[in-house]
Amino acid sequence: MMYFASRKQAGRMLASQLAQKYQDKECAVVALSDGGTVVGMQIAMQLHCVVTMLLVDEIELPREAVAVAGISQDGSFTYNHAYAPAEIEDMVSEYRGVIEQEKIEKLHEMNHLIGRGGLIRHELLKDKTVILVSDGMSSGFSIDLALQYLKPVAIEKLVVATPLASINAVDRMHILADDLYCISVLEDYISTDHYYDEQDVPSHEVVVQTVNQIVNNWK
Repeated sequence: MMYFASRKQAGRMLASQLAQKYQDKECAVVALSDGGTVVGMQIAMQLHCVVTMLLVDEIELPREAVAVAGISQDGSFTYNHAYAPAEIEDMVSEYRGVIEQEKIEKLHEMNHLIGRGGLIRHELLKDKTVILVSDGMSSGFSIDLALQYLKPVAIEKLVVATPLASINAVDRMHILADDLYCISVLEDYISTDHYYDEQDVPSHEVVVQTVNQIVNNWK
């Protein structure tokens, strides 16, 4: 088990590893959370590439400890692989109306937050090595959500980079990614914040504004 002074420090550690292989490649960093953006910016600076953020949200149901599904900012939707198909079928049968309402509300919230700008654009990712970055993965579900968004985009390669992840998350990375970087694999994942001494994540609004500026100024 490894602890990090901050997300910036963890990002610099990942950046030094990624640079050995991707320094001269056409890359794009896609952060999967606010904390992932802090980590991802360190990687993007090292690789001299754009950093964007994919807004995603999970859909939870009563009495279920794990999200049943998730949706990204463009409406891409997927059910959680943690559930068996029969379990998902039962939940959808019972909660179809709730799930549909949640999809509408979460999409509206994300679109409102993004505003007229665009945190992520398909053309920024086309023919690039896309590096999905998180500050910690308790499961691999965020990778599934990102892949739904990336389906229409012809990317060169998919890389996942995170300072820490659960065993289940790493197993999912091996299945879905072409390459992966994870500094610490945890058997008993507590919470992402637990593994950082400094909580250096700005507010969600500040993160969105910062990423918007980067994307809009990127040539």
